[in-house]
Amino acid sequence: MAVVVDLIANDPRKSAEAAPRHPEKAKRPDTPVLRKPEWIRVKAPGSKGWAETNRIVKEHGLITVCEEAGCPNLGECWDKKHATFMIMGDTCTRACAFCNVKTGLPAALETGEPAYVGEATARLGLAHVVVTSVDRDDLEDGGARHFAETIAAIRRLSPGTTIEVLTPDFLRKPGALEIVVAARPDVFNHNLETVPSRYLTVRPGARYFHSLRLLQRVKELDPTMFTKSGIMVGLGEERNEVLQLMDDLRSAEVDFLTIGQYLQPTRKHHPVARFVTPDEFKAYEAVAMAKGFLLVSASPLTRSSHHAGADFARLQAARAGKAGR
Repeated sequence: MAVVVDLIANDPRKSAEAAPRHPEKAKRPDTPVLRKPEWIRVKAPGSKGWAETNRIVKEHGLITVCEEAGCPNLGECWDKKHATFMIMGDTCTRACAFCNVKTGLPAALETGEPAYVGEATARLGLAHVVVTSVDRDDLEDGGARHFAETIAAIRRLSPGTTIEVLTPDFLRKPGALEIVVAARPDVFNHNLETVPSRYLTVRPGARYFHSLRLLQRVKELDPTMFTKSGIMVGLGEERNEVLQLMDDLRSAEVDFLTIGQYLQPTRKHHPVARFVTPDEFKAYEAVAMAKGFLLVSASPLTRSSHHAGADFARLQAARAGKAGR
């Protein structure tokens, strides 16, 4: 994960701590949080680059999911000033069992937010930016127009920056996907998150084959657009299920796959079934590359937007190399 920034920093509800962060999880029984193995541990942040990014974030009054979720890559990403902007607020309408983002009824959209993202991108001098959001099932288009306006603002205010979007599934929002694709981001990312058999307990508000079809539809609308998807392992999935998911994504012509270890945010969240070893991640990467993905990132600390800028350059090189054969 890179620097995930919530741009609605002055939402008055942030100070209203009476409501639980995860009301849908409050009455769930506690589950044990397993001790992390040695290969999961990272150094505490504190480099000069991290301090500079931290200063920029604090000066602009921004909230970062990296801090709130305790992302293991925070020190590394902030040192390199990697940035992922989270638009449309900090409150999600879904209640996924793995996610630490606050759930509830979101506030109205900030109409000036797209321009703010463009200005922040320019000020930070980002070569590549990732724009993500909470799920906004309350909106008629799921926030698709807000994504498109944000892409347009970045193009206008920071024309040299390449743009990656990590979108919700726009479930039951006809025409929403088409709006985002028409805005022409360089990379369209939508995460499957887990294998089909785990959806009921891990991602109950989503539908596996809808998400798969969403990614396939992007390629139908614009065959030149890079597509990307990611999953977590350690949620109780079987190896053969992960391999089938890879085949499903290749059938949808997805270019880039990320695989990372699930880490349990709190005792109320879905438990970690097991910690997948680094050697198993290497094996997953080898199999996925053999299945035809242009790029695969698989490691315990891999996150969807981790190394996004460098990976975009690798994607371009892989496509060029394939075309030159």
